[in-house]
Amino acid sequence: MKLLCDEMLKGLVRWLRAAGYDTLTLADGEEDGVLLQRAENEKRLLLTRDRQLMQHRRANGRAILLECNEQYECAAELTRLLHIDWHYRPFSRCMLCNTPLQTANDEQRLMLPVDVQADELVLYCPVCDKLFWEGSHVRRMRTHLARWAGGEFLPR
Repeated sequence: MKLLCDEMLKGLVRWLRAAGYDTLTLADGEEDGVLLQRAENEKRLLLTRDRQLMQHRRANGRAILLECNEQYECAAELTRLLHIDWHYRPFSRCMLCNTPLQTANDEQRLMLPVDVQADELVLYCPVCDKLFWEGSHVRRMRTHLARWAGGEFLPR
């Protein structure tokens, strides 16, 4: 499943990528026709909170209107509508650009901070030239994804 989120759902983009879904967003203020054309060209499902966009003739079958206001409500709604698996392929895509991550090679690992363990799995984004590893931030995000996977959507 390939997704495209409008600017109202940027926070959700991050979580969908964290779960491993191929999820894009375009620049703020992009016209509805451009969003729908991109979704159509790339065979993506457009997620939006924009009721006007849904009135566009090309939205039928290509876009889903989310009724949610808060991020956790959007996650619950997506889980219900699309059967999102929040454990699909966790942390397999770059959180910044959506590129699939690769295992870092020895040369790339030289860019790691000194406190990262040598035996730790380190992933690399060839587009952003950034490294990712299982630090405390990722562990907190995994806990969050696990709550959503278990159907617990209310904030703590």
